[in-house]
Amino acid sequence: MKLLVTNDDGIDTLFLHELVFALVAAGHELNVVAPFTEQSWTGASKTRAKPVRSTAIDRGFGCPTWMVDGTPSDCVNIALAHLVTTKIDGVVSGINVGMNASLGFVLASGTIAGAWEGAIHGLPAVAFSQDVTETVYNHHKETGRVEGELLATVKVSAVHAAKLTPKFLAATPLHSFTVHNVNFPATCRPDTPLRQTVPARLFVPGLFSPRDDDGTHRLIWRIGEDVSPPEPLTDRACLAAGLISHTVLDYTKLGH
Repeated sequence: MKLLVTNDDGIDTLFLHELVFALVAAGHELNVVAPFTEQSWTGASKTRAKPVRSTAIDRGFGCPTWMVDGTPSDCVNIALAHLVTTKIDGVVSGINVGMNASLGFVLASGTIAGAWEGAIHGLPAVAFSQDVTETVYNHHKETGRVEGELLATVKVSAVHAAKLTPKFLAATPLHSFTVHNVNFPATCRPDTPLRQTVPARLFVPGLFSPRDDDGTHRLIWRIGEDVSPPEPLTDRACLAAGLISHTVLDYTKLGH
């Protein structure tokens, strides 16, 4: 397939690189257009108040690659209109550092937004995210390193993603306003099963610290309160069971 690949963690994250390498190894033809810097939790925002720069670069992917100093939505919008010269079969976003699961986080995710931008261009789209423990996440953010068990898991997850991508995109009609949201568990193996899920119902209040002396508030991570019913299986429960979560986000259902 001819694919446009983006993410929200930035062009230089190894999570993106492993996804690209796995997709290339699977025989797909790629264009990679990713943000210059991390754009986590930017949702589907587009840059309105300043010009956005796109720059052709080489990251050793063996395919056309650009970085954009904007959001994931900027990346996909600009790519499809101005950078990619071939017909695209679908948009792939990820692999995100950390899960994108539950109603409390799906709509805020820059990773899912990159896929959603493809969907509002009429294309099938899939978003991939890698669950990690809080300790591993903090270590990665502090050091920038991906090593040991985390590296092994990301490589396995990338292979899963390369296998799932053509299956999900081929099954999704054009102009369907649908995004496949896939989350890999913190420990992902070649034989880890895939399960169909729905977004968990999660309340996430109090994500900012109290007002400091200088008048500022800082983001603090909270897991939130899960008020999901026992059935059907939610994305959060699926990940907690060590399984791969696949949620079909059909945006035409909004308002029903």
